[in-house]
Amino acid sequence: MLEASFNQLVNEIRSQLQPDEQFTLTLNCEQSQFIRFNHAKVRQTGTVNDGSLQLVLMHNHRSSYREFPFTGNLECDHQTAQAAIALLREEVPQLPENPYLVLPSGNHISRESHAGKLIAADQVVSTLLPMVSDLDFTGIYAAGSVIRAYADSVGQQHWFDTDSYSLDYSLFTADGQAVKGTLAGSTWDEAAYQSRIEESRAQLSLMSNAPKPIQRGQYRTYLAPAAIAELMTMLSWGGISESSHQQGGSCFSAMRRGEKKLSPKFTLKENFTSGLVPRFNELGEIAPLELALIESGELVNMLTSSATAKEYGLEANGATQGEELRSPEILPGDLDHDAILKTLDTGLYLSNLHYLNWSDRPTGRITGMTRYACFWVEKGEIIAPIENLRFDDSLYQFWGDNLVALTNFQEFIPDIGTYEHRNLGGVLAPGMIVEDFTYTL
Repeated sequence: MLEASFNQLVNEIRSQLQPDEQFTLTLNCEQSQFIRFNHAKVRQTGTVNDGSLQLVLMHNHRSSYREFPFTGNLECDHQTAQAAIALLREEVPQLPENPYLVLPSGNHISRESHAGKLIAADQVVSTLLPMVSDLDFTGIYAAGSVIRAYADSVGQQHWFDTDSYSLDYSLFTADGQAVKGTLAGSTWDEAAYQSRIEESRAQLSLMSNAPKPIQRGQYRTYLAPAAIAELMTMLSWGGISESSHQQGGSCFSAMRRGEKKLSPKFTLKENFTSGLVPRFNELGEIAPLELALIESGELVNMLTSSATAKEYGLEANGATQGEELRSPEILPGDLDHDAILKTLDTGLYLSNLHYLNWSDRPTGRITGMTRYACFWVEKGEIIAPIENLRFDDSLYQFWGDNLVALTNFQEFIPDIGTYEHRNLGGVLAPGMIVEDFTYTL
């Protein structure tokens, strides 16, 4: 059993510590099934059983780390860990002191296990493909168990495992236009899958029309939850970070100084109640189940790591070292799904965005491109798809004075990254209508 093997390895490492040495040990592990589809056919399939450990050794205000595989075989893992400790003991004394090094402290112990109801591995193809057999359906299905664990020299220990799946797909027209969709969770929902495919089919039929050229300027715009999720990723790039604020780079510093506010319709929080991501960070600290960040347009908290708190004399709130969002939620509004086009009236309907970047982070200005199934709407009716546009606008506008309405429903947009390991979590967001969204190309 992997948990027992991890716990035994932790005890072995603790027993080898020398006076004044401290350590942290983190585990990323997964047992995943991957299937890649193209033209509604299976092009690649396989399973991954993988685990990796990161061991950080701290001594005399210095630290360094080693990463090595986790096999679950105690003898093998113990030998690898011993070799890593020996190398770290040679390396750490040669490094400069870190005045803001945070040592593990506290007595937190936790265990979370979230069993899901996934499609049986041998039934994935027969479940997914019948509904899309007549379409150019391309995408990746990933599912299985993901484990995150932590232990340290002061006795803190955490275990988190969850069953989850994600389906990231695109439907293509004959001339290469595409509609994108995602579906994710811990329990497979056949009805939700059928509904999502039918919605994508409807958008795909509209994509066959000739695209309407759009001149640069400002347009009333609806941004679907997937587009909102892309905007939210920018807040983890020095946006909601306390360290970024202290160094003069945060987009929310103007709010912190009391110079600006967002719309009272806008509320953002970290919400771990879904159990999709672990609450512990790389120091074993536990984040609150819910942490308000922006409440009714007012900034109430920024993500503050222990290192930032130590450097600037503040109080940490369980944030990771990178002070990025882990389980963000934007609260919904009161706009019904069936009223979106009518309320939009005339303007642009954006299903997705990509290639986002800060064009001026201190003023909250973000640039990016429209992507997949974006349309021109007139008098509440979709008229034609649009060619790709570049936008450049400030969050103080689209989440501020220009925010017209948020939908009364939310969608979970998963983090589908698989670089090194399958990522957890995502963004829970509504759609929104904004006035005068700015397009530059």
